[in-house]
Amino acid sequence: MTYVLKGDVEHGDSLGNKGIISSGDVQWMTAGSGIIHQEMPKGDKKGAMYGFQLWANLPASQKMISPKYRDITADQVPEISTQNNIKIKVIAGNIAGVQGPMDDIVIDPEFLDCAVPAGETFIHEVDPTYTAFIYVIGGSGTTDNKFIENGNLVLFEKGEYLSITAADENLRFLVLTGNPLKEPVAWRGPIVMNTQEELAVAFQEYRDGTFIKK
Repeated sequence: MTYVLKGDVEHGDSLGNKGIISSGDVQWMTAGSGIIHQEMPKGDKKGAMYGFQLWANLPASQKMISPKYRDITADQVPEISTQNNIKIKVIAGNIAGVQGPMDDIVIDPEFLDCAVPAGETFIHEVDPTYTAFIYVIGGSGTTDNKFIENGNLVLFEKGEYLSITAADENLRFLVLTGNPLKEPVAWRGPIVMNTQEELAVAFQEYRDGTFIKK
């Protein structure tokens, strides 16, 4: 998954999808049985590029599902505002009855882009069995009595809610949660499997030209 905050990204893949995603846009690709994909960051008029690429593993039972790709434009991402003027873009998951456009994803992810005004607190209920973390992309604040600032990643202990408070400046962060697979991971380059043997087969298929399944 790629989430662009600033600039443009030109992309294309072996399924025939191609185009440009811009600021606020999201693309979601499921590699499944095999897909070849490329991205070329273009930046904005000043050459600046800012965004995130997140990888979510598939369970062993669904590693070989058919590959697919989806573009989500910025205007398709709903934004809600709370009583204390916290603004939340719902990319995946459901908050306050608002459903994000990314759905039908195996690990049931939640992906929120949150902007919290100075001095305000964001409190969010989470499934205590899920993995949850935030990544700060602007400002500073506190969570669990720890100071956080731009560029910090916080992985939370198991619990039923997250609480993040902005300092004397606005705070912006991404919230991500998901159902952990609890399976072994074999990873090299752009390919993720469950065993080294499976990984070796995938790279051999790529060399032999059989990686893309018809």
